[in-house]
Amino acid sequence: MACEVPWRYHPVRAIAEREFRPHIFCMKQSDMFRDNADNCLQLAERAEGQPAHKRYLRMADAWTALATEQDWLDGEIPPVKVRVLRTQDA
Repeated sequence: MACEVPWRYHPVRAIAEREFRPHIFCMKQSDMFRDNADNCLQLAERAEGQPAHKRYLRMADAWTALATEQDWLDGEIPPVKVRVLRTQDA
């Protein structure tokens, strides 16, 4: 994935100008999903009740699953683990 963005954001005019390279464009989508999972885990630690704690843990699991699937879609991991059976020579 190319991280080159030929524009720079100008905060006063709220427009994009040349030479802007925000870090968000350089992150893989699966990494953003993992960041969301980490945020959910942090929220789970601070949750004030068991229902909220469980809900944040389920959300973290869902974000992690999305990250893994995105890695697969991007071709970074194989779709299934293949077990190779070796036959013995007679």
